[in-house]
Order: sequence, then C-alpha cells, then structure tokens
Amino acid sequence: MTTWSVWWRALVLVVSLAGCASSPPSMPAEHFWSGRLALRVDSTPAQSLSAGFELRGDARSGELTLLSPLGSTLAEARWSAAGAELRHGNATERYASMDELTQALTGAALPLPALFGWLRGQALVADGWQADLSGHAEGQIAARRAHPLPTAELRLRLQP
Repeated sequence: MTTWSVWWRALVLVVSLAGCASSPPSMPAEHFWSGRLALRVDSTPAQSLSAGFELRGDARSGELTLLSPLGSTLAEARWSAAGAELRHGNATERYASMDELTQALTGAALPLPALFGWLRGQALVADGWQADLSGHAEGQIAARRAHPLPTAELRLRLQP
C-alpha cells in the first residue's frame, strides 16, 4: 500500500477513532484533543505509522488533522450530517458519511461515539473493539479491533 493509504487508515481510526493549539471559538474546549497517535494495521503487508493529531468536535460533526513531526498538515478529515471529506495534498475525497469514509479506508465503519467516549474516559462498548482506559488519567488510551479483519491497534497519547 502507498504511504497515503497508511495515513488515511490512521486518520480514519483516530476519527472513527483526531492547526492551532487552541479550540475554535464555536467549539468548547472539552471538544478538542491533541497529541500523538500510533497505529498498527495487521494487513498483508502489515502497516504502522505515528503522527501528531488535533481532533475537534464529536461523533456528529468534527475535524481531524494529522501532523508531521515538524507540524505540517499531512491529511485532514471533516464530517457532519451533510457528509464527510478527506483532504490530503491537493486531493479531496467526498463520502456520504463518516461511516462510509471509514468503511472505504479500513474495511469497517469505526465507532465514533465510542471513540469520543474513550477520550472522555468513558468505557463505552463498541462492536469488535476493546479499549484500555487504564492510562487515561495520564493521557494514554489504547484500543484494539479484533473484528472485522484486519485487526488493528490504536494508541493515543494526549497532550495536557
């Protein structure tokens, strides 16, 4: 798979499953997270990546930006009731929903409501996913997708 394919998978998992250092005026601070993510997808061949991220919003509408180690934007996803779009470089891909976007990129719709709950420290259940929130107080979240295949593991380290 191409490097962009790996980045897209990371983008989707963080969202499904994360600009500036503060939240926009229209979004309360409790709807903004930033930090680092690491993703491993057990596909053939296996893929892994790490990136900085900034995530704003909730399961209904939001924006996720993936950042390079130097802080430049690698990819950005936005979603709302009107649909979802993925921007990388000069390309933009549009989807009917975030579920459709995540389905196209990872083979399964990702549990956005559960992901946002995990970010708040809530142990929400999501079909196929198991979250480990034992490090949440220290800003660490881990989640593993057992099904559908390919399995995947996502680790987040949130900035204070």
